[in-house]
Amino acid sequence: MIKKLYLPLLLTVVVALSSCSGKMGELSSDYFTADPQVLEAVSGKVPVTIHGKFPEKYFKKKAVVEVTPVLKWEGGEARSQSTTFQGEKVEGNDQTINYKMGGNYSTKANFDYIPEMAKSELYLEFNAKIGDKVVNIPPVKVADGVVATSALLKNTLNNANPGLGTDAFQRIIKEAKQANIMFLIQQANLRASELNKGEIKDFKKNISNVNAAENKKITNIEVSAYASPDGGVKLNTGLAGNREDNTAKYLSQELKKAKVNTALDSKYTAQDWDGFQELVSKSNIQDKELILRVLSMYKDPEQREKEIKNISSVYKTLADEILPQLRRSRLTLNYEIIGKSDEEIAQLASSNPGALSLEELLYAATLTNDVTKKESIYTQVTKQFPNDYRGYNNLGLLAYQAGDFTKAESFFNKANSIKSTPEVNNNLGLIALKKGDTTTAESYFGKASGTPELNESLGNLYLAQGQYSRAVSSFGPAKTNSAALAQILAKDYNKAKSTLDTVEAPDAYTDYLKAVLGARTNNSSMVTSNLKNAIAKDASLAQQAATDLEFAKYATDPAFTDLIK
Repeated sequence: MIKKLYLPLLLTVVVALSSCSGKMGELSSDYFTADPQVLEAVSGKVPVTIHGKFPEKYFKKKAVVEVTPVLKWEGGEARSQSTTFQGEKVEGNDQTINYKMGGNYSTKANFDYIPEMAKSELYLEFNAKIGDKVVNIPPVKVADGVVATSALLKNTLNNANPGLGTDAFQRIIKEAKQANIMFLIQQANLRASELNKGEIKDFKKNISNVNAAENKKITNIEVSAYASPDGGVKLNTGLAGNREDNTAKYLSQELKKAKVNTALDSKYTAQDWDGFQELVSKSNIQDKELILRVLSMYKDPEQREKEIKNISSVYKTLADEILPQLRRSRLTLNYEIIGKSDEEIAQLASSNPGALSLEELLYAATLTNDVTKKESIYTQVTKQFPNDYRGYNNLGLLAYQAGDFTKAESFFNKANSIKSTPEVNNNLGLIALKKGDTTTAESYFGKASGTPELNESLGNLYLAQGQYSRAVSSFGPAKTNSAALAQILAKDYNKAKSTLDTVEAPDAYTDYLKAVLGARTNNSSMVTSNLKNAIAKDASLAQQAATDLEFAKYATDPAFTDLIK
């Protein structure tokens, strides 16, 4: 009987001892999942949440286990922050795992992305002890590789649109010269003292000079006759009309003498309340605010005049200083200054740029698509007008478009030292994005309000920050590689295809993105045809495609493998 009881008892003790032994054993990968299942680079980082489980009767009561996510690739690795767990009999503040029941846990990892991570593996490494004894738990692989499509931003930024320092050239500039003929109270006759004064002589001389100039053209001459608001509407209507007639007849005669053929337009204002209000506003007369309040309260001319006359303390001042200035005919010579033709400006820009003004030189650069000629013109701008920022900014724009970002930054900084304008800040923001510095880029873009390219630049910023839907919205109708990249990452594939088909400056990355789009929409011919075009333009993209997880499903497709050899 004793022997029959002894064997089962011995087996129970062995089992009990083994449960408390120093062996914890290998953990199956089935106990772990990664979210996302395929790692993805977002805003220069590779974030992942790992959900794990210690199975029942695995975690010893005196065990302490440190779990570290490690992303490994050929020639390197990146380690994330560790998480520590403890058994039931360990005194500490870490998460406790029950021996009988086991336990679930989640831990987050975040790695700084580098291109080598495209072909990598995510492991969990374990540093385990039971009491003072080190226990070996083999690493467990939980994910393969990193989809790095968002990292293409550093390349798609190459065809972003920097802000241009625009010219203010106007071929036709409208100008006007004015003079006044003054009248005595309740009179409409033109006095010799008025007609012979310097102001009128200069006005007539201007008419003759403009008429004779080859680059000027008279539009018309206007006569605007006025009566002051005092005296009643009926009296002032006749008075202002007579002043108009007399002035128009006089000017008509003078134009005939000078042999100037142009339109003469005339009108009159019976009571010049607008002029009265303007003069009072600019004056320092007593009770000025009271007078202005009367004008705002009463619209009827007679009521206005009556109320103002009731302010006896200032009416004499008004009669002496304000009202006489309103008894006049205003003469206006309207004319146009006609600038050089496009042909003249283009010819002078190459043969004699010193003969062009700043605005003409800047305009000349818009008349050619030849980058070399543009660069020559903007260089000339910096020589002739070194204190204007636009020459330097626009040289920076050309350097950016040529892919020389160091040179572009130098020019943009020079422009910024002269004048910190919205377009210069926009362009420095793009340079910061090229460097991966989203904080500095955001600061520059905050000072770029009003720049036409700002929404596109902000789209690039949001794309860099991983805000894909916001980036799509900001890009709007922009037809650039970056806009298409944002649409792909936001999974708006139809819109991305439309954008890529109409990119304004297509390059190798336009084709590469089309290949990515083909992979995401299961269109193998779209993958191979566009990848072929991309590699023809940039041979380095063959190696990139070979490790790009976007094309993982085509790894054994002969058409694909032939391209990436």
